[in-house]
Amino acid sequence: MKNFSYVRATSVKEAVQQASIPQSMFIAGGTNLVDRMKVFLDEPSQLIDITRLDMTRIEQTKDGLRLGALVSNTAVADHPEVRRSYPMLARAILLGASQQIRNVATTGGNLLQRTRCPYYYDTAFDCNKREPGSGCAALTGINRIHALFGASDQCVAVHPSDMCVPLAALDAIVEVEGSKGKRQIPFTDFHRLPGNTPQRDTNLEPGELITALILPPAPFAKSSVYLKLRDRASYAFALVSVAAAVELADSRIKTARLAMGGMAHKPWRFTEAETFLIGKAANTETFQQAAEIALKGAKPLEYNGFKVELAKRAIRRALTVSAKGGGIA
Repeated sequence: MKNFSYVRATSVKEAVQQASIPQSMFIAGGTNLVDRMKVFLDEPSQLIDITRLDMTRIEQTKDGLRLGALVSNTAVADHPEVRRSYPMLARAILLGASQQIRNVATTGGNLLQRTRCPYYYDTAFDCNKREPGSGCAALTGINRIHALFGASDQCVAVHPSDMCVPLAALDAIVEVEGSKGKRQIPFTDFHRLPGNTPQRDTNLEPGELITALILPPAPFAKSSVYLKLRDRASYAFALVSVAAAVELADSRIKTARLAMGGMAHKPWRFTEAETFLIGKAANTETFQQAAEIALKGAKPLEYNGFKVELAKRAIRRALTVSAKGGGIA
C-alpha cells in the first residue's frame, strides 16, 4: 500500500482546508474506502479523519428530518421517525449490509460507495472508471449485473447502494461544504451518469464534504415499500431493487413515487411512470402498465436481459404492497 499521511480534523472548516492537499480523501467508517485501498484502487496522499466532527445528530427541522453525515446506518434505520414516516429507507438500510457494517457505515459514506463491477475491482481488465481511456471490459464480458439505463460506451456499471434508492424517491437534499462555502444538492442531481467521464460518480466539487442529508416531509412515504431481489438472501448487492410509494384518495392514486437500484450508474427515478399512476385505480392492471412504461427505454446487454422482466415484476409487487398500506414486500 502506498504511504499516506493521517490527520484528524476537529472542525468542518479544518477538514475542508486539509482537503486542498492533492489526492486527500475523507474517512469515517471506511467500509468501502479501506477495501478499495487494499486493492490499490484508491491511493490517497492523505486521509482526513472526520469521525470527531459534530455531524452525528438526527433532528427535526422546518425543512424536514435532518440526518448528520456521520450518523450510522444502524441509527438511521432504528430511529422512530424514520421507521414511522420513511419506512422504505429503514428497510433499505436493513437489507443493505450486515449488522456489523451498519454499525460503522455512515450516512454520508453510503452516498459515496463506488460500483461493485468486478471489472473495476480486477486490475487485469480494462476499466474506464479505474483508468480513464483504457476501455470497458464489461461491455463484452459477463455483464449480467450491469446497467439497463443511462449507460454509455465508456461504462455500464451500476450504483451499489440500497439506501440511495429510497433517497431518490423521497427527493432528499444533500448538504455539502467546501472551500467556496455551503450548498445544497437535490439528491437526483447528486450522482452522475457515466457519459465520457465514468471516473466521476458524483457532482461534488474537489474537497467538498457531505455534512448532512435532509428528508423533506413526505406523507405518501408512510406506506412506502423497499423490495430487493438478489442472487442469495444473505448479504449481497441487488440485481434489482425498488423503492415505491402510492398515496390513495377515494380509491385513486393521489401521489406516486418509483425509483430503482441495479438499473444504472445512479439510483434511477421513473418519473414518467409516476405521472401515469396519478389518478388511476390502484389495481394490478394499473401497476403492470406502470411497469411497462418504466422499462420501455431499457437497453439490455448480452447477459442482463432477464433483468427487464425481473424489474417489471418487482415494480408491480412493490406498488401492490404499498397500495395496501406498505410493509415487508
